[in-house]
Amino acid sequence: MKTLSVMVDICLVPLGVGVSLGEYIAACQKVFEEAGLSYELHAYGTNVEGEWDQVMAAVKRCHEVVHAMGAPRITTSMRLGTRTDRTQTMQDKVESVTRRLAVGDEAD
Repeated sequence: MKTLSVMVDICLVPLGVGVSLGEYIAACQKVFEEAGLSYELHAYGTNVEGEWDQVMAAVKRCHEVVHAMGAPRITTSMRLGTRTDRTQTMQDKVESVTRRLAVGDEAD
């Protein structure tokens, strides 16, 4: 059986640690990097892509690491998508929209 690839938009928020969360988010980025996953940080979360089990294991590891840093509670929201009709990366999705925007600019 073919492995299932997934793209996830994850927003992990440690609670009970104050208002500055950068150190916790940076620790999570290191988890994605160490797992060998493709990821991209954005202003309100991180996009991650990879094989389903690896991505979900990394999400679990993020929780473990952030709890170990002293966060008594974590809330995480995720949107995820899979597709079986073709292979598509995060970059492919961005480039598709960028191309359409460039065509729109030329029409003006």
